[in-house]
Amino acid sequence: MTTEGEPTRSAPHPGSFGEAAAEMANETEVETPRNGDSARNSDMVEEGSPIDATTDTDGLTEHDELSAARTALAERTADLQRLQAEYLNYKRRVDRDRELIRENSTYAALAPITEVLDTIDRAREHAPLEDGLKTVADQLERIVAGLGLAKFGAPGDAFDPTIHEALSHIGEDADVEVTTCKVIAKAGYRIGDRVVRAAQVLVVDPPSGPTA
Repeated sequence: MTTEGEPTRSAPHPGSFGEAAAEMANETEVETPRNGDSARNSDMVEEGSPIDATTDTDGLTEHDELSAARTALAERTADLQRLQAEYLNYKRRVDRDRELIRENSTYAALAPITEVLDTIDRAREHAPLEDGLKTVADQLERIVAGLGLAKFGAPGDAFDPTIHEALSHIGEDADVEVTTCKVIAKAGYRIGDRVVRAAQVLVVDPPSGPTA
């Protein structure tokens, strides 16, 4: 609707110059920055300003990174050394326990056999062993010796309470200077340094006074 005297404006015809001008104006509008664009633009380095090549995105310099790497390497090395020491200690304990178990097993198996060996010794005192008995006795003694069972105790040995059991004192003897095993009632046996059974002995003492 138009007022009187106002010139009537006609709509631009399709394809007219006015329509083309309107489309050109729309295409030249300034694009509104999207969210985050302004922040990225503010972080941009000014043109011509140098970029520090020794600083990474986290603000750490190459020197800081190298120091951190050296510290981590030292910590890991210390951990490995500690683990190695713990393993060596564990291995020593296992080896020691294994040897102790083996020794205890051998001790438990051989301790009762000492009584059989005593019987063989008494038989030899009466007469030399012959034939099959001698063969069995010799074989048994070889086997127990191979397992580490060692016989000890002989007349003339100095008395040692850690390996000898004195059954009796049978007087004094001018030929000895210390208490001495005179008679061996039963031989002693040991495995290594461990005494399986102390030797049972009769002992004599040195003279208590001056001798003529």
